[in-house]
Amino acid sequence: MKSAANLFLFAIGILLFNTVKAQDTAFREPIAVIDTWIEAQLAFENIPGISVAIIKDQQLVWSKGYGYADVENKVPMKAETICSICSISKLFTSVAIMQLWEQGKLRLDDSVSMYLPDFKVKQEFESVPITIRGLLTHSAGLPRESDQAYWTWPFNFPTEKEINDRLDDQSTLYPSSREFQYSNLGMALLGQIVAKVSGMPYEQYVQEKIIRPLGLSNTRPYMPKELYGRELAKGYSGLSRDGKRRLMPFFQANGIAAAAGFTSTVVDLGKFAEWQNRLYKSKTPEVLKQSTLREMQRVQWYDPAGNSNWGLGFVVRNDGGKTIVGHGGSCPGYRSILRLDPASGIGVVVFCNAAGASPEKFADGILKILDKYKSTPASATTASLADYTGIYDGTDWGSEAAVATWKGRLLMYSLPSNDPLAAATLPLFKPTSTANEFRFERKDDLPGVPLRFQRDAAGKVVSFTIHGNMTKKVR
Repeated sequence: MKSAANLFLFAIGILLFNTVKAQDTAFREPIAVIDTWIEAQLAFENIPGISVAIIKDQQLVWSKGYGYADVENKVPMKAETICSICSISKLFTSVAIMQLWEQGKLRLDDSVSMYLPDFKVKQEFESVPITIRGLLTHSAGLPRESDQAYWTWPFNFPTEKEINDRLDDQSTLYPSSREFQYSNLGMALLGQIVAKVSGMPYEQYVQEKIIRPLGLSNTRPYMPKELYGRELAKGYSGLSRDGKRRLMPFFQANGIAAAAGFTSTVVDLGKFAEWQNRLYKSKTPEVLKQSTLREMQRVQWYDPAGNSNWGLGFVVRNDGGKTIVGHGGSCPGYRSILRLDPASGIGVVVFCNAAGASPEKFADGILKILDKYKSTPASATTASLADYTGIYDGTDWGSEAAVATWKGRLLMYSLPSNDPLAAATLPLFKPTSTANEFRFERKDDLPGVPLRFQRDAAGKVVSFTIHGNMTKKVR
């Protein structure tokens, strides 16, 4: 009985193909899996809202919102809903610095003090100078934050003047270029350098030189308060022990804007990823030169103790032999992630308007699902399988079961799941010559475990049976 239960759990699976909007039919089946998985996690994790976008090369393949941008007033979350992107802001600041570098207006190995006379952080060690490159790679040895408690309720972020007034009271944590230390302070200082070198306010510079040229109509270097609760999602706390989340206060990042102050939509950040794909294949400069973007996404700092690989502003990860670039963000009430695989042109953007939520889990899961679908050989079957897809109540065993189509078979997996297709062997079932019967697809020529579906008098699929145990369809 134990082995039967294990196989049942192994066979538990997916999907109701509802409002999927894939523009490319090659993505329809994996996106249906992704859609149902995210919808389930939203409910099981009590996340107020999630928005997602997937891009391929120059195309927005799919985007969707789940849940609410404003829980109290039932304002739905959409792909076009604006959220704080927090530290993804750093990518825009890094692009601005590299534009000025291309123009010969600064050098990456220039010391910060050449441009900012107020930069008087105490150097606690015999050290090489703190440079622009060190700020871009978080290897300057600076503290993580300015000397104010702005990540504490009610999140009163300092002005640029307040940051600078406290610099001479702060000390380095490490010698420059010796250790990795993620630093919002360092990126805020880069924003000041952009303003100093360009001769225009930082916010004006990024809007005129980056945001507008890329056609990012819903991206701003601040939180648009007039849109709060409507186009701009409200942010919510992490889960308390009673399973509830509380509303977080509205905030402006002020002097930390270059590090954490931007807002955007998943659609706009999808365009930002499309621009990178476009530039990778073009010799024509667009905002940056191709060679500059490649340099930004090349590993410039590697920490063997922590696998913190950084380009110039970009996080650079080795994921199963693939190079994945991007950045994540975490601000009061908001979480965000941008992942891009430059080799394949696949990009994923995920926002959650809740602390403690993991957009990284969703982005990584999406990439894995797309990879597994691409690597699965197609079946020659022409059978119609749509009737069998849906959600089945397997909670007597511990979880829901979901059923989806997958290249001529049925795919089954459990909900909720942090990684729905984690098994090395996908639980795929191929149709047999018997009506409503499928068998588990084995790698050898032995017949797999049978999976049989039952229909009601009207011909509607209402349940499945495996090992003699029946599970009812709920939607």
